[in-house]
Amino acid sequence: MKRTKFRKQHRGRMKGIATRGNSICFGKFALQALEPAWITSRQIEAGRRAITRYARRGGKLWIRIFPDKPITMRPAETRMGSGKGSLEYWVSVVKPGRILYEISGIPETIARAAMRIAAYKMPIRTQFITVTSIQKINKENSI
Repeated sequence: MKRTKFRKQHRGRMKGIATRGNSICFGKFALQALEPAWITSRQIEAGRRAITRYARRGGKLWIRIFPDKPITMRPAETRMGSGKGSLEYWVSVVKPGRILYEISGIPETIARAAMRIAAYKMPIRTQFITVTSIQKINKENSI
């Protein structure tokens, strides 16, 4: 279990679109979320495995989301009350526009196919995006 200040969290709400983590920073190609959802650590790992298997060790992969929200559940057939349930799994809160994975060092056709396989593992609709010329210019100016 990760060391956090508080073991249990409120569920919260997913309003609006992602204002941070919504542009390609490291790679050339990326998978972007189009819907709000909780993505579990297992789903993130399944997507990572799918991409690395398809790319066959070629290229470099960045995972841009991290499961930092603990989700609790109470046991089945338990009466209400007696506190919040025990921690079951961890999720990442993803809003529309958020980049999930980035990849570089492989051709676009392979990257697109790998991201499509990873997209099937996700509980949301996603889109494949590439670094545009505008982003390239901005990156060069910022350095």
